[in-house]
Amino acid sequence: MNPYLSRLQAYPFERLRQLFSSVTPNPAYSPISLGIGEPKHPTPQFIKDAYCAAIQNTAGLSGYPATTGEPALRNAIAQWFERRYGLQISATSQVLPINGSREALFALAQTVVDSGTTPAGGNPPAPYVVCPNPFYQIYEGAAFLAGAQPYFVNTLPERNFAQDWDSVPHAVWRNTQLLFVCSPGNPAGAVMPIDEWEKLFALSDQFGFVIASDECYSEIYFREEPPLGSLQAAAMLGRHDFRNLIAFSSLSKRSNVPGMRSGFCAGDAALIKQFLLYRTYHGSAMSPVVQSASTAAWNDEAHVVENRAQYRAKFAQITPMLAEVLDVALPDAGFYLWAKVKGSDTEFARDLLGTYNVTVLPGSYLARETPAGNPGAGRIRMALVAQTDECLEAAQRIVQFVKSRS
Repeated sequence: MNPYLSRLQAYPFERLRQLFSSVTPNPAYSPISLGIGEPKHPTPQFIKDAYCAAIQNTAGLSGYPATTGEPALRNAIAQWFERRYGLQISATSQVLPINGSREALFALAQTVVDSGTTPAGGNPPAPYVVCPNPFYQIYEGAAFLAGAQPYFVNTLPERNFAQDWDSVPHAVWRNTQLLFVCSPGNPAGAVMPIDEWEKLFALSDQFGFVIASDECYSEIYFREEPPLGSLQAAAMLGRHDFRNLIAFSSLSKRSNVPGMRSGFCAGDAALIKQFLLYRTYHGSAMSPVVQSASTAAWNDEAHVVENRAQYRAKFAQITPMLAEVLDVALPDAGFYLWAKVKGSDTEFARDLLGTYNVTVLPGSYLARETPAGNPGAGRIRMALVAQTDECLEAAQRIVQFVKSRS
């Protein structure tokens, strides 16, 4: 067996299942889950129609798809970049369809990390994969299974949950091969500003590491100005070749189609070429049926505006309610509320389920211990993905729960 498998930690939702194993939810209340970031808004009908039409096409399932994807899909993604960011990118050499951002974020580490033949912890040491803390656990697993060592950079609540890049030692940067960033962030929803990108690009130039930018929450935002994208930031800083930079996005949140597993990566043509080579062997081609539906989704913006309006209205109602009893504020973007609670985050989640049958995710499950502590401890993540009425009901129960503990 791959010896690195033993380094993987239980996924947050498995830890949540174990936490709740001894809890009997109060049957007087219907169950409401704010624990998983799974979009629950209805899938737009035109996307389902495009999917069904592709199935009816006699060629839809009768041949093997190319890993590069159909030109129509790559062109739709490139055109979306021009509309969204004002960027002109090559649909041929700088765009690659992926089966959701999760699998591609994982696979990129297997492509770019060179661990040599030295086992992790050996001499010389394994290369580093730097990632935010709290973080999406795929980053850590990707690092371990590529033979690298994850290095966690804590977020700073006093700086709108920005990563403390200045805390990373020179010796770590020198041995870093890959940096994962997430903007807008999960779970705090913070958007990285241009000066932060400038700092990371300078570090990448100095030490030669690749930057993988996870941007799957970019289309759900609460400010008037849409979130800055990594390729957009690169172009603003004169880096039009996007060297050592790949951005990842997905239709799951933008278009409410998590079951389609569809997204893209885009950026440095040299990296995309090598990533395509890896994926050709990996068997990562997207179904032609999914490609057809994805093309329709990327070509339409009206449903995205409507989806964003639903989230804005929902957060406008719920955030002030919870802010009366919890330390929480409207994020820059995303569909999570990242709230500070009194006492243990795991006890809060367990007792809330037992008392009011509402599920939230303990923040400590999304982070790792560092010398500066666990930045998720004492916090909870609430995914406001269900319809507004259900989220309002959950918020009302949480308010009652917090007041009863005071």
